[in-house]
Amino acid sequence: MELERPWSGDGNLVHDAVDYRGCPADRSSTGSWLGAASVVGIELCERLATMGIAVNLVTYLTNTMHLPSAQSANVVTDFMGTSFLLCFLGGFLADAFLGRYLTTAIFALVQALGTGLLAVSTTLPQLSPPPCGAGSATPCEEATGLQMGVLYVCLYLIALGTGGLKSSVSGFGTDQFDERDERERTAMGYFFNRFFFIISVGTLLAVTVVVYIQDHIGRSWAYGICSGAMLVAIAVFLSGTRRYRYKRSSGSPVVHILQVLVAAARKRGLKRPLTAAALYEDRPEDARIPHTAQFPCLDSAAVMAGEEDNEVGPHGRPAPNPWKLCSVSRVEEVKMVARLMPVWATTILFWTIYAQMITFSVEQATTMDRRMGGFEIPAASLTVFFVGAIMLTLAVYDRVFIPLCRNLIGRPGFTNLDKIGIGLVLSIVGMAAAAFCEKKRLAVAATSTNGAVLPISVFLLTPQFLLVGAGEAFIYTGQLDFFITRSPKGMKTMSTGLFLTTLSLGFFLSSALVSFVGGATTWLGDTINHSRLDYFYWLLAVLGAVNLAAYLVCAMWAAPAVVSKAEQPHPGTAGDEKC
Repeated sequence: MELERPWSGDGNLVHDAVDYRGCPADRSSTGSWLGAASVVGIELCERLATMGIAVNLVTYLTNTMHLPSAQSANVVTDFMGTSFLLCFLGGFLADAFLGRYLTTAIFALVQALGTGLLAVSTTLPQLSPPPCGAGSATPCEEATGLQMGVLYVCLYLIALGTGGLKSSVSGFGTDQFDERDERERTAMGYFFNRFFFIISVGTLLAVTVVVYIQDHIGRSWAYGICSGAMLVAIAVFLSGTRRYRYKRSSGSPVVHILQVLVAAARKRGLKRPLTAAALYEDRPEDARIPHTAQFPCLDSAAVMAGEEDNEVGPHGRPAPNPWKLCSVSRVEEVKMVARLMPVWATTILFWTIYAQMITFSVEQATTMDRRMGGFEIPAASLTVFFVGAIMLTLAVYDRVFIPLCRNLIGRPGFTNLDKIGIGLVLSIVGMAAAAFCEKKRLAVAATSTNGAVLPISVFLLTPQFLLVGAGEAFIYTGQLDFFITRSPKGMKTMSTGLFLTTLSLGFFLSSALVSFVGGATTWLGDTINHSRLDYFYWLLAVLGAVNLAAYLVCAMWAAPAVVSKAEQPHPGTAGDEKC
């Protein structure tokens, strides 16, 4: 599907895109909303399954598998962390071998398989310990190694599927639009907004409908429905094969980065020329990335050393060995990635705070009065306030704040770095609010004679969900914008994977903090009513404040995006020859 074809003069053909036969893509019959509409269903069902499992998994681990509170939280955060970490693997496979279309289809099937197996495992009584109640004469029996092993196999199959498809599905959606066409470039902007809206809708359905089915009908039914929904979404996705546009792969960006690093290390002792004009460059003038003075050690990769840089080319002629000599533009691409890293590092802690919303906050809700009239709200469904805050924040920002900024200051809202900073601030305030709420809940627990449900409304937790949810709306869109616009054109998929690794490392950091704090203090006990979770929340708030200070320094250091002429939008070029 990614064959090279010569260009001709047909302006209705899309530059650098082919159809399912490998022929030049016709603008009138492929791509745009025609193709993109078939892609979004995959992401909707991915959110439905992953979040439907994650937000209510901690109650399954504590109530059914009889694991301690802290260990249950770590199982959830390790599962989510692995899901996002595997996005980097998915991006690598898509760029280097499979392409985004096959990567999305294959890993969506893997996720459907994992969810289906989880539905079966939760049905079989042999795969969970015997039930026990609060008044049982014997202590609850913890799940065996075999029972947990089967659960882990199911969860990490789902994580593999999620990670594999998540880094490719949004990129494949944007592949359906031509940046060189004014109308399609505008439509691509709307696609990003609607794609994130679909993510929010999937999460909303997960924390309401799927969680309700788990609690009132059965987990196996809920997981089976998610698996079936994904299979339907895959069928819809495959049915659009003839309508899609497929972009040619430019090779693995990971390999390109390694080539620059290896070449620079080999030539670290060579004297660099006085001017950048003397460095090696093999790209045409309009496709070059201007040389910058930052990270001069990497410039050594572009220093020419004569015949030592060559290898035997495909036609028997000497050609530069990319592991010994790299172009200035290739070096600058690596510099662009390096400039992302300080901001990348200082956004990880936000997702550690986010992890508390689907672990300890859900455990808090299970101990509180969740009645609303004659209906009892499932504990995991409290995250609906979280999702609602995201959707409300995005709507107000898009419909009210942006037009207001255009009229008053002539700028369309906050920059991506501004948004990230706002998200970090809101997460700190959210943790402070969570600490105050938990202190009040513990005071009620200390005087309560009813150990099952405390006489305190679950809506006391609303502020922490609203604040961290609003923070996610800012930081997610800010990060996505920052990593896509500041990365080289050929590394967009990798940069999306890099962004998603901040989520992964945030969850893993949460697991590490919980284990460390649980081992060093008495703050996190086996049951939440005999812990000091408020101290843990204060610890996260303090760490968040320190991290915010570091982020502000990094944001001031971050240089403006460097864009080559080739990456700037311009009128469509001549089309390919017809097949």
